[in-house]
Amino acid sequence: MLGIVIFKHLEGHRLDIPDIHADVSCRYIFQVPVAHCFRPPGHYKKKFCSVCRKHIEDSLALRFCELHVHTDCAQFVCSDCRQCHHDGQQDLGTFHHHWREGNMSSSARCEVCKKTCGSSEVLSGMRCEWCGIQAHAACFVLLNQECTLGRLKNMVLPPNCVRLQARNFSKMHCFRMSESIQTEQDEDNESDGITTGTVKEATTSADSSKQSIKIYDGHDAVKRNQPRIISVPRIAKSEKKLLYDATIPDDPQDYELPTLHSRCCVFKEATPDAWIIRAKPKEREILKIYPGWMKVGVAYISIPINKENTVRTVIQEVLLQLGRQKENLENFRLVEVLMSSKQVQRMVLPFEEFIFDRLNEVRKTSLRQMNQTRFYIEDSSSPVINIHLLLSGLTPSLSVEEYTNILKENLDIKENLVSVIPAYKPQGAVVLEISCFSEAERIFMLVKDTTINNKQLHCVIIPHIMHEKLPQDSCPLLVFVNPKSGGLKGRDLLYSFRKLLNPHQVFELTNGGPLPGFHTFSQISYFRVLVCGGDGTVGWVLGALEEIRYKLACPEPSIAVLPLGTGNDLGRVLRWGAGYSGEDPYSILISVDEAENVLMDRWTILLDAQEGVDAMENGISEPDPPKIVQMNNYCGIGIDAELSLDFHQAREIEPGKFNSRFHNKGVYVKAGLQKLSHNRNLHKDLKLQVDQQEMELPNIEGLIFLNIPSWGSGADLWGSDNDNRYGKPQIDDGLLEVVGVTGVVHMGQVQGGLRSGIRIAQGSYFRVTLLKPIPVQVDGEPWVQPPGQIIISAAGPKVHMLRKSKQKQKKNSASSKDTKADSVALNDNGS
Repeated sequence: MLGIVIFKHLEGHRLDIPDIHADVSCRYIFQVPVAHCFRPPGHYKKKFCSVCRKHIEDSLALRFCELHVHTDCAQFVCSDCRQCHHDGQQDLGTFHHHWREGNMSSSARCEVCKKTCGSSEVLSGMRCEWCGIQAHAACFVLLNQECTLGRLKNMVLPPNCVRLQARNFSKMHCFRMSESIQTEQDEDNESDGITTGTVKEATTSADSSKQSIKIYDGHDAVKRNQPRIISVPRIAKSEKKLLYDATIPDDPQDYELPTLHSRCCVFKEATPDAWIIRAKPKEREILKIYPGWMKVGVAYISIPINKENTVRTVIQEVLLQLGRQKENLENFRLVEVLMSSKQVQRMVLPFEEFIFDRLNEVRKTSLRQMNQTRFYIEDSSSPVINIHLLLSGLTPSLSVEEYTNILKENLDIKENLVSVIPAYKPQGAVVLEISCFSEAERIFMLVKDTTINNKQLHCVIIPHIMHEKLPQDSCPLLVFVNPKSGGLKGRDLLYSFRKLLNPHQVFELTNGGPLPGFHTFSQISYFRVLVCGGDGTVGWVLGALEEIRYKLACPEPSIAVLPLGTGNDLGRVLRWGAGYSGEDPYSILISVDEAENVLMDRWTILLDAQEGVDAMENGISEPDPPKIVQMNNYCGIGIDAELSLDFHQAREIEPGKFNSRFHNKGVYVKAGLQKLSHNRNLHKDLKLQVDQQEMELPNIEGLIFLNIPSWGSGADLWGSDNDNRYGKPQIDDGLLEVVGVTGVVHMGQVQGGLRSGIRIAQGSYFRVTLLKPIPVQVDGEPWVQPPGQIIISAAGPKVHMLRKSKQKQKKNSASSKDTKADSVALNDNGS
């Protein structure tokens, strides 16, 4: 696509007036308009508004991408976020830095002059959103504009390798973000950041020396009665000064500020309470034309226009200055793009429309709209439309015809526009290939309210990764985050990783599970995985990988763990720590990149109950069908599973209270104290066979099978004593360690490091016979198992895990403060 941006004064000069409101978007080139993703309103300390450039202090503000703005200023923000994919029309062989201004730490260093470029006093400095380099506003123009993606380049999914046609979908949908996280300022964008509460608060100012003045942003604001409220001293104010306060990013000399009503003031010194901004009439304009992704060798092209210029003549002049005047004019079109704060709207202009009149019409409507409107010249050839939706929640293992008939009946899909590919039949998931934007949008929205067999359908938009374009040394990181783990830390990590990496490689597990991520990366020959969550979340991802590994070009990706749960025993064993406590996300990614690959056993547990619930029809007791679960850490039978079951039942009753590790462990302690007098002869209620040999059990209350040397939030249950009967436990030796505990007191002593468990056996094949219903837990997931057989054996291939290097671990602990200070700018972001 020929991406040429036409707009007036986009690189506007900075006026030497202290309180001038200069839109940060005026400082550098827009290449492709991409909407922002807002975070919920909040209070941000030591930040400056990127629109009015004033300190945010304690007022309510919005944060998105690298911008912090007052809620009243959000309406003036232009949509210029990072472009993380293309639609198939652009040649994105290389891409440039995406610069953002200010709000950097005071210790930030300029890449050019190596001097400090951050400040806590003013909004200053520039930073690239992709590679993170920082520079002074006067120095960044000296840098090579081609971005190399910085230190994380091998982990980042390059945007030129991602294709996604999503004309009718919002950015939230494209990046698979939960809608509950998005804060809607206004459903129809009518207020666009100005709220009734804001007006009321301003008009009832307690300062008697000031008065509130209404300034209307063109005829549109007058029609909707939505002024901007400015508090000014009760003395005469110059029109020029009011223009500054009204957030004028261009030269105020080009505008006038007449009063809204033609009534006379009683006192000459009085200031009218309502004004309207108007652009002064002109006879000609100078437009700066910026090539977007085109490699034309110039920063911009200036084109003079007057009342006689049409869209056709503008296109002719652009092609002439680019040396492409011989090309057919009909192959191009001029598109008006409104880059409002929340969305990007496009409209193709007819060839015979007068561009000068069009600009004046936009000015009269709204000053804000004028500064957010751009004109692109595009290749008019229509691309082949191919949109992929991953639809899950269907009945597993059906044929193509059966899936097609179900979707025709429930979603009324059109077979001439939609192809159904049963890519994941065992999981009940299909891929829809759709050749029409409106049909894709209709299906996507309809799925939200559709259930089949009492099961809610789920749909996500899937980008296409052109794996053949990935650099040879590239190893993209696939990130899974469970926002429900670790209180609200999982949600914060979602924002951070979407900022540091390409959002198309970060997946929220509560939005479709692991399948959309693995499907997106299915054609990449080499990638790694980072799972952010508790041990249960890690087991969820490993289980999904085991089910679909035959569909992946990289069937055995290495997996790192960022522990967010309560126990986090696997994270401890792999040196990722006892739990995430706010470490710098950038340093975490560096640690993942430098981690070492290790193997880990996984185990299959077959649960074959010999007694079941009563059948509904004839009252005859029938056994439950055999069930298979996978184990990564440990399996417990008896007292420890009973405590875990009590904890889960308490969490189901009041889930809102279980948002911190401290509270969760307190609930465990309370449950344990209630069972101090509990006495069970577990050795009489079950039988154990290890590698075909019957084992004699001591008097115990709990039997635990260990795959890793960490249990119950870091306790060493096996112990470190030498024992000639058994080998040293390893996570990849194909053996499980079997340990017994005598009760709650014994478990507490083990967790306190005073004792170890009772060593019973070490083997590779186990058969447990339950003589009565007994609580069982696998990797923290508990239930009551009826009498029957439990068979534990090695699962398929060992899994590849990433273990944090010892050298990196020591370095991080020694310089954590410096690391956080240096990367605070990278950590403080939206998506």
